Amino acid sequence: MVARYVVAPNGGRRAHRDITSALAEAARRGRPALIEIEPGHYEETLTVRGETRLVAVGGPGSVVVTRPRGTVLDSSAPVVVQGLVLLGRGADVVSCHAGALTLEHTEIRAHDGVAVHARPGTSLTLRDSTVLHGRVLLAGAEGLVERCRFTDAADNALAVIDGGRLSLAGSRIEGSRLHGVRVSGGSARIERCVLTRTGMAAVFADARAELTVTDCLVESVQAEAIAYVEQSRGSVERTRVLDAQYGIAVASGADPVVRDCVLTGCRDTGLDINNGGRGRFENCEITRAGNVAVLVTKSGAPEVHDCRVADGKVAIAVTDGGRGRFTRIDIRDLTSAALRVHDEATAVFEHITVERCPSGLETRGNGGTQAELTDSVMRDVAMAAVTALGQTWVTLRRVSVERAALAFGAGEEAQLLLEDCGAAAVTTGGASAFGGARVLARNLTVTGSDGLGVFARDTARLEIEGATLVDCAVSGASFVDDSGGRLEGCSVTGTGQLGALHNGLVDLAGLSTSLPVLEMAVRTGPGPTVVHHHYEGPVFNGLVHDVQLAWRNIHAVQHRTTNEDGNRT
Repeated sequence: MVARYVVAPNGGRRAHRDITSALAEAARRGRPALIEIEPGHYEETLTVRGETRLVAVGGPGSVVVTRPRGTVLDSSAPVVVQGLVLLGRGADVVSCHAGALTLEHTEIRAHDGVAVHARPGTSLTLRDSTVLHGRVLLAGAEGLVERCRFTDAADNALAVIDGGRLSLAGSRIEGSRLHGVRVSGGSARIERCVLTRTGMAAVFADARAELTVTDCLVESVQAEAIAYVEQSRGSVERTRVLDAQYGIAVASGADPVVRDCVLTGCRDTGLDINNGGRGRFENCEITRAGNVAVLVTKSGAPEVHDCRVADGKVAIAVTDGGRGRFTRIDIRDLTSAALRVHDEATAVFEHITVERCPSGLETRGNGGTQAELTDSVMRDVAMAAVTALGQTWVTLRRVSVERAALAFGAGEEAQLLLEDCGAAAVTTGGASAFGGARVLARNLTVTGSDGLGVFARDTARLEIEGATLVDCAVSGASFVDDSGGRLEGCSVTGTGQLGALHNGLVDLAGLSTSLPVLEMAVRTGPGPTVVHHHYEGPVFNGLVHDVQLAWRNIHAVQHRTTNEDGNRT
């Protein structure tokens, strides 16, 4: 049977004046104890060594137990605390050394240090409670936290370390100076929680942690909303992020699965995968990212599928040796490039839709920078849909461009391969090679260009097989400067001015057109300077002005002066 004890500050018949004396009597009797505590303020340390239930009979908050310094509740047995306020500083306010500890409708105030410390092998349950200023620490312990509030922790609100396990549900964490929840070498499941105003990542998993986040809201945080590092694993599902510096970050070998999440207003980056981070991201929506919606850098290697990006600057940027695969991505209404691949990065894009963006795909870097774009559509692009620069290698298969300044272009020393691609309603042209670049196209279609169908300039090469160029207003094909190439099995039709304008350095044997073909002289550099000595007088072969001449002189001295009116003489 359970022995019942009553505690009242003013004493009374069969009542204890303090909680400590009731605990001592219960320990002597060695039976499970129910200690009912009348409202009041009790300054003491509660040391519980037997099965005990501590209850505030006046309801939550009616009993305050405090110590100026040191631990307030020290538990080494199955203990249940209901309705108490535990206030301390300078040490663990609540310490669980053994057994199971349950805190219900309880308030723990820790002005510094740890609010609740559950040690290895113990079990902590925290329900309908509030923790102020301190943190809950599960060190090798198991914890269940439901419907609780954690406010203004000086450190992390909850920390799970050294193999600890946490289940956190229906709770709110706000104002933590560091993390809301940190899982280091342990595991945590977080469901239906709100985390806000944390100084660092709201949820942080490191040291091979296992972290699952479901149906949560993370908002107004100074760093990452959720971060996985150091080979951590887990998943994030049906979670919203609002106003974080970074939405979800993955680094140093971590490999989570992220599904059905919405990231809105991230001040820098929505998804940040870097330093060898991996991960699979599915059916996520990223809007109004301040810099990049999805950033992959420094050997990051994610897979991103069925996602939507809108109303930001750059949708996807793969840089500095990053790599990734991106499938079925819908990108709309950006202020900068939809896709960027820079500096030895590698990216594969499939089934991409780009609408109303300044540019589509941009590549830049050395020969180790490569991009593939397949089965994709770009519409209403203000500048170039695809631009390859530097020494990059870009392959496009079945890519369609509608309403752009330029559909496909390569410059500097880049290589661009087009297979079964098309462009319609472009203002400048369909495919372009400039600088020293090379463009190879097979089965290219350009319809309704306000300028040119395909064109090359500088020393670039443009080699096209099986192109259909229709209604190109100026010319179907144009080769100027010292550019070269060939057109094989190509046709130019419609109402344009010219079938081709070329410099004689291109093979047009495979061009079929009823429109005029015009050849221009090849551009040459400036010739050597020739000095003619006209000893008998000058010879003019055209209009000459503002010159000074001298003849029949071995030596000539020229003077130029300016008078007071500013006129030269």
